[in-house]
Amino acid sequence: MNLRCAGCAGCCVDWRPLDPTAAGTDRTGDRHPLDDDYDLVPLSRDEVATFLADGLGDVLRPRLFTPAPADDRVVIDGFDLAAVDDRPVFAVGLRTPPKPVAPVGTDAIRWLDACVFLDPTTLQCRIHDTDRYPRACGTYPAHSLELDAETECERVEAADGGDRLLDDTPPADTPPLPFGPHAAGATVFAYPDPEDLDGVVDRLRAGTETAADRARFAGAAVGSRPGSLAVDRDRAAAARETARTADSWAGRAIHAWRDRAGVDGELVTADRVDRDALARRLEDDAGAPGTPGWD
Repeated sequence: MNLRCAGCAGCCVDWRPLDPTAAGTDRTGDRHPLDDDYDLVPLSRDEVATFLADGLGDVLRPRLFTPAPADDRVVIDGFDLAAVDDRPVFAVGLRTPPKPVAPVGTDAIRWLDACVFLDPTTLQCRIHDTDRYPRACGTYPAHSLELDAETECERVEAADGGDRLLDDTPPADTPPLPFGPHAAGATVFAYPDPEDLDGVVDRLRAGTETAADRARFAGAAVGSRPGSLAVDRDRAAAARETARTADSWAGRAIHAWRDRAGVDGELVTADRVDRDALARRLEDDAGAPGTPGWD
């Protein structure tokens, strides 16, 4: 699609602190995310497996959902969760640490939650045009346009972020939506052992989950069988261990950014943080792929 992405990153950053009304929410439909993270990128089973194989299991995080009125449900840690046969349904996406960024056409640098792979200096994706680049990112905003839903591009435009959506016709070869009956075991998964999630759900809701908590869901996703909600336990166990022990540049950068971050939405002043130098040290020098910059 024809988009003007330079200086934007509206779909990669939680910019609600800049303009809560314009930024909107990704809580659409009857099933709401249990967490408060913005714009989760739903990964497929194969994409999760690729991240694990590349040693990047520490960038993954799960998302649980509250049930729609007609849904099955299970209660864990006092939370009603959407479920199938008493197994909570979940998706897997990418983690979003706070970074010093100036997105959506703004000049002021602020601490905002951003995709782990977003270069805070260039506002470009570090894995764009690679085999790791999620399909959901590569097709955005085609699915939103197909559903006649407001896109992040249009929200940025409404916040006076300049012209972003230059073409509102979804490509004819847009793949199926990541959710729906066909998505079972492919992008929508069911956790096989809900009794093991006592305490885990509470931590996920609070944003204090551990690496082992996140690894449980990454393992279950990789062990899932497309077309069903069955889980191969041996495959899941091996993937869970791979995710739990991952120690990538990206995972280390998440911790480093969180240690340095100010309050969400707080201005980053030059006398406190040299944003570009810090990004080079925490990401580039640690092994992050570079970005070409904007022409």
